Amino acid sequence: MAIAIAIIGCHSLSLQSPSTKVTVKLSGWGGNQVEQKLLTQVLQDFEAKHPQIDVKYEVISNQYMDVIKTRLVGEAAPDVFYLDALEAPFFMSQNVLEPLDAYITPEFDVADFEPNLLNSFKYQNRIYGFPKDYSTLSLFYNKKAFATAGLSSPPTTWEELRSYSRQLTGKVNKYGFGEIPELARQVYKIKAFGGQIIGQNDRATFASEPGLQGLQLVLDQYQKDRSSAQKSDVGTSSGSEMFGQGKVAMVIEGNWAIPYLNDTFPNLEFATAELPSINGKKNTMVFTVAYVMNKQAKHKAEAWELISYLTGKQGMQKWTGTGFALPTRKSVAEKLGYDKDPLRSPFVSGVSYATAWQAGKYPAAIVNNFDNQFISALLGQQPLKQAMVRAENEANKQIKAME
Repeated sequence: MAIAIAIIGCHSLSLQSPSTKVTVKLSGWGGNQVEQKLLTQVLQDFEAKHPQIDVKYEVISNQYMDVIKTRLVGEAAPDVFYLDALEAPFFMSQNVLEPLDAYITPEFDVADFEPNLLNSFKYQNRIYGFPKDYSTLSLFYNKKAFATAGLSSPPTTWEELRSYSRQLTGKVNKYGFGEIPELARQVYKIKAFGGQIIGQNDRATFASEPGLQGLQLVLDQYQKDRSSAQKSDVGTSSGSEMFGQGKVAMVIEGNWAIPYLNDTFPNLEFATAELPSINGKKNTMVFTVAYVMNKQAKHKAEAWELISYLTGKQGMQKWTGTGFALPTRKSVAEKLGYDKDPLRSPFVSGVSYATAWQAGKYPAAIVNNFDNQFISALLGQQPLKQAMVRAENEANKQIKAME
């Protein structure tokens, strides 16, 4: 029996005969048990509605991207797989992903997706993936600590955050603010003054003066005010743990911190707020992951059926209905009421103006060199500008070698 194909000319698809079962291979990285159980349920629902398709779901627990790259080269990659927005520019440029434009029907309603999320998976005017969920960053603050310090509302500007942080340090909590210095949490500060992390040809631009202004805020709070701490300073492994254990009164984290804090620290009284503005500008980061199709997938029509269900209105509502993840479709978010949820509404509000977490086609060189040098500057081991010049030069040296 003929393999189902996409008839590109008229943008239509034909699935194989219902009497012939087709297996679609799906791969993702290992999440927590709640996430795995939830996805299993959604996939069972899909199979019930599509009896001619079996989904073989594989969790790649370690070195996910390396495994996917190796399998793509060896023509053994899954039909559908997770792709983080950070890795998307490289993959989209390598002709290994199937463009999805020809598969889209009006019923799929592409306009329902948050544009800021969908844009992360567009390349040369084609769509290569549909985002399954997302998180922006929001400010978490300890309500008891705020009350003790006489603070009645969250800070709305970075100047206020620094002031609050000084007032909160040494009271209920050892430090006012928990700082996470990795680039993924710093890009919006760099952009607040007009800086960028990459420029032309995906070259690093860490050392630009506007970008240094944003990063200096972090150093001033850590070195001068001594009102912020890194997770290593207080013996914890994450910003959420630092906050949950009461080591800091405020921290900037993603939506994933809400179920973690509720489960691990049930007595903690906390609230969330949109990130304070910097230099008069509102910004935050957004992290998202898409389902993409292998260009060499054997059963592309069935692979699209899976993607369109998982990211369609019904499948997405099932996937995000518990609040574990936030829906990338505006209609689903509205239906689930997350825009009115006291804890989740700041995350939803931020998605329209957030900066997508992407760093060009060579993210490892960009991220690793920034992180190494910026932490060195934060610890006072070298001046900030010197650190960023070193990071920029080394990153660009590595990128040139990879081209």
